[in-house]
Amino acid sequence: MASESKAVIYAAMAGNLAVAVTKFVAAAITGSSAMLSEGIHSVVDTGNQILLLLGMHRAQKPADQDFPFGYGKEVYFWSFVVAILIFAIGAGVSFYEGVVHVLSPEPMSSPLINYIVLGLAIVFEGASWLFALHGFRKAKGKWGYVEAVQRGKDPSLFMVLFEDSAAMLGLVVALGGVWLSQVTGNPVFDGVASIVIGLILAGTAVWLAIETKGLLIGESANRRVVEDIRKTVGRHAQVEAVNEVLTMHMGPNFILVNLSVRFNQSMPAERLERVIAELDQSLKQQHDEIKRIFIEAESSLEGGVFRPRALTPGPFDKDRLIHDSNTDIHDTNHQSQ
Repeated sequence: MASESKAVIYAAMAGNLAVAVTKFVAAAITGSSAMLSEGIHSVVDTGNQILLLLGMHRAQKPADQDFPFGYGKEVYFWSFVVAILIFAIGAGVSFYEGVVHVLSPEPMSSPLINYIVLGLAIVFEGASWLFALHGFRKAKGKWGYVEAVQRGKDPSLFMVLFEDSAAMLGLVVALGGVWLSQVTGNPVFDGVASIVIGLILAGTAVWLAIETKGLLIGESANRRVVEDIRKTVGRHAQVEAVNEVLTMHMGPNFILVNLSVRFNQSMPAERLERVIAELDQSLKQQHDEIKRIFIEAESSLEGGVFRPRALTPGPFDKDRLIHDSNTDIHDTNHQSQ
């Protein structure tokens, strides 16, 4: 998935760099506000893709004492930064330039240059968009497009698709603004096109920010994954009930799993370690993205037998046995009545 995301980002960067310079040259020659907005749009998109690559690179750092679950959420942080930059720079500058040209319209010169540049930009951006769409389709599986964005855990794929979609729509708007300005002789339409481009970018940025916010805070795994975990654990012969399944994505390919399980009351305590190892292996084989598993058993250890707390006499309300499958360490905590 990471290689697929990087390929999509590199393709988008190539498309943006191919047209950014030509857009600025055309804007300088013709004085088109819409063309200037499109040039700014391409530069912002290129910078954003660099930030996405930075986030993907930093997310590969191994876990350490300060960040025991790794740096996977770097991808989510930098994706959120990208959304902010699209809104602040891309949308803000485009809207400002549009307002300036509406209030003080200036006639365009050599509109043919704008048509040529916009035509080339549509070709390059279209190729990048098709590449991003192919990668997104491959990643979304049987989900619909909106559902895949809402449930997807790798923002780099849908962010590039969103950016390219906004770019294509912006090019069409810029083309319409140049054409209307030429046909009517009124350069105000060029400024209006720039304002519309700014609104498109603002809408894109808000949607991206909403979708990445949940990932940054800490979204659970998809419902299908959670249900698979519950069924897999519940099928084990030594498990009486799965009380709770808590999951969190620590990165696109890192799921943290916390389980509360009631084990068979007649199971010997020494058998518990082997049972948990079996559950750990089953879950990780079923879903490669599951990296850490913590299992909490709310039962009591008495006479070498694992018993439910309801049958436990004595001064303790409950014994909790917590197992971290990654470190093979048990920790028993007692709480007094």
